[in-house]
Amino acid sequence: MRGQRRMMQSIRLGLSFCAAVILISCLASRQSYSEPVNQAGDQAALPDASQESSLDSMLPTDYSRALPTAQVLIDVGHGGIDGGAHHEELLEKDINLAVAKKLYLLLQNNGIRAILNRSGDYALSDDNRWNPSSSRHRRDLSQRSQLTKEIDTQILISIHVNWAPDRTEYGPLVLHQNEGQSALLAFCIQDAMNRRQNTRGLPRIGKPFYLLNVVKKPAVIVELGFISHEGDRQMLTDPVKQTEIAAAITSGVRNYILLR
Repeated sequence: MRGQRRMMQSIRLGLSFCAAVILISCLASRQSYSEPVNQAGDQAALPDASQESSLDSMLPTDYSRALPTAQVLIDVGHGGIDGGAHHEELLEKDINLAVAKKLYLLLQNNGIRAILNRSGDYALSDDNRWNPSSSRHRRDLSQRSQLTKEIDTQILISIHVNWAPDRTEYGPLVLHQNEGQSALLAFCIQDAMNRRQNTRGLPRIGKPFYLLNVVKKPAVIVELGFISHEGDRQMLTDPVKQTEIAAAITSGVRNYILLR
């Protein structure tokens, strides 16, 4: 009996020792696995210098690449709260937009990349968050000129409609900068529009106009016709005639590109 009891005690001690060894092994095992996980987590949160340099190399250094590029920037006059010239319920801003959209499509169809600075009825002054001026008109104009600096384009064509107290005044008029390339662009567009509308107007230097003074690339203001003249007004509101006007401007732009 005493031998059996000693044997049982030996077995119990052996089992206790084995259990202790297993427990210690498990604890050590948990510690060894937890450290790499934490290290990996730290590496994910805080990349080392080599990882940071590889990430930096993937980022674009020239943010201008994200902006569109085109040959022609079409400046659509007025918009939103600024209706421009008017005759009763007819507003210049709506005519400008209708013709500008047609001009955009025709230029694109002729292989001349173009951009519209507005495609709906809104004021560009609403997009201007950087100019502190309290004048909505100044913010509008500065926004238009700023786009010529941010977007890589070759020429600016600003679309407008004319008005005069003399109801007999009619026909297109192209205003240009006091600069050779701008004058050439104006003459090409004026000639094409004269041929379409059977007029004989000559382009003029637009000295008092803000855009022509501040834009550093060839720019013109195209006055499509007089909203105050009955015949021009009918032409300006006819979708077919609007397409013809846009086609004339497109023809003038094509001739300018060939001549410059």
